[in-house]
Amino acid sequence: MAEKTDSDRIKEIYKLCKSHFGDVRFVGVKYHNRIGWIAKAQLGDEFENLTADGKTSTDALRKLRNRVKKIIRRYNEV
Repeated sequence: MAEKTDSDRIKEIYKLCKSHFGDVRFVGVKYHNRIGWIAKAQLGDEFENLTADGKTSTDALRKLRNRVKKIIRRYNEV
C-alpha cells in the first residue's frame, strides 16, 4: 500500500469525529512560528476544539488521532 499522506490522516480524523461527535466544522493542520505544527479538530457547539502539536505535520496529526481515539474509548467505557 502507498504511504499515507497528511490529507489521508485528516480524512480519517474527520470520519472518527463525525461518527462519534456528529457535528464537525473543521479538521486541519497549520504551522505556528513558536509552537510548530498544530493539528486541530473543530467540533460542534457542544464540544470544544481538540488540538495537538508536533515537530512535523504528520506527528501532530498522529497525536490528534490518538487523542480523539482515547476520548472515544473513555466515552464508551462509561
